[in-house]
Amino acid sequence: MTQLGDYFRQNLAQTSDAPMGLEISRAEGSWLIASDGRRYLDFIAGIGVSALGHGNREVLDAIAAQARRHLHVMVYGEYVIESQVMLARRLVELLPRPLERVYFTNSGAEAIECALKVARKFTGRAGFVAFDGAYHGDTMGALALCGNRAMREPFGALPGPVRHLRFDDESALDKIDASIAAVVVEPVQAEGGVRVPEAGFIRSLREQCDRAGAMLIFDEVLTGFGRTGKMFALEHFGVVPDIIVMAKALGGGLPLGALCSPDEILGTLSHDPPLGHITTFGGHPLSCAAGLASLNVIVRERLCERGATMGKEIVRRILAMRAPEIAAVRGLGMLIGIEFRDAAIAHRFVAATVAHGVIVNWSLNADNVVRLAPVLTIAPIEVDFGLSAMSKALDEIRC
Repeated sequence: MTQLGDYFRQNLAQTSDAPMGLEISRAEGSWLIASDGRRYLDFIAGIGVSALGHGNREVLDAIAAQARRHLHVMVYGEYVIESQVMLARRLVELLPRPLERVYFTNSGAEAIECALKVARKFTGRAGFVAFDGAYHGDTMGALALCGNRAMREPFGALPGPVRHLRFDDESALDKIDASIAAVVVEPVQAEGGVRVPEAGFIRSLREQCDRAGAMLIFDEVLTGFGRTGKMFALEHFGVVPDIIVMAKALGGGLPLGALCSPDEILGTLSHDPPLGHITTFGGHPLSCAAGLASLNVIVRERLCERGATMGKEIVRRILAMRAPEIAAVRGLGMLIGIEFRDAAIAHRFVAATVAHGVIVNWSLNADNVVRLAPVLTIAPIEVDFGLSAMSKALDEIRC
């Protein structure tokens, strides 16, 4: 290990007992280059953040131009900042009505927290509903929604009450009643193992929320911005939530989260009392400039459609491997899950694939499922490299 690696172990708080520990020197396109010169294909796009890959020229130019103008000048919401305003306007143009008002945050978890506050204040109710397998972040309120009991329990009493229902089970939806302020759902569960629900489940969920007077919150932190083959995953289901939460790819590689809602809902935070939710760095001008540039590229280059086509091809080719270790392959666009017959095999597969120069990872709430989320701009020859490495890894774990 290099001296930098030693400092990594000694001075940075660790988030697991066995971090990957790759020492990244630079990144370009679909590739990460380690300090020893080895190249790794980023088949997870920085956990969905780097939708355009690394070092997109238009995004870098937008960052440089904004940096020359100004960085932080005032807490969010006080000054008229061009990059904030123009990104908000562009998002509203792409979202269905009546989603029309944007609030920027630093991250997806913070946007979830804000959405929970909005729901309580707007409805006057306390309860929430989330689903088994769900992941919405690791702050206290977001963690309370987590569908993995093992992740929640070590932290004691969490904000609530929260009811956890079975995902993609219409018969469970009658538990949504007049005590519920909001239901929070990922239209496709990522950390839950890339679980794609039936359209009927999402539509029934919308109808039950309407009957109960509960708000419907879509967590599109990972599924937004072309990841599922549509700009937003809600387009697959024909359902409009009361609030949509966004992050990850939103910032073009920089930290940025947001929620969008009708004005009558989100406006509840501006009075009784005013400043009902404030943030110093949310909607940072640099992040908004990068996000706007990234979004414009995604739209202009029709990367949603490209992601839908490429994702289907990747799924087809993994299925064609006919590996007995794999129980199922599923996905939507460029969000793909490979379900292994047990978690130990999945973990060995991840390690072997990384050893062959391709970064993949297993899912937090379903550790027998390996998740793929390649950059939307990935070239066919790079897909070939990634699938070849995965095929070699499958051969090795059988030995």
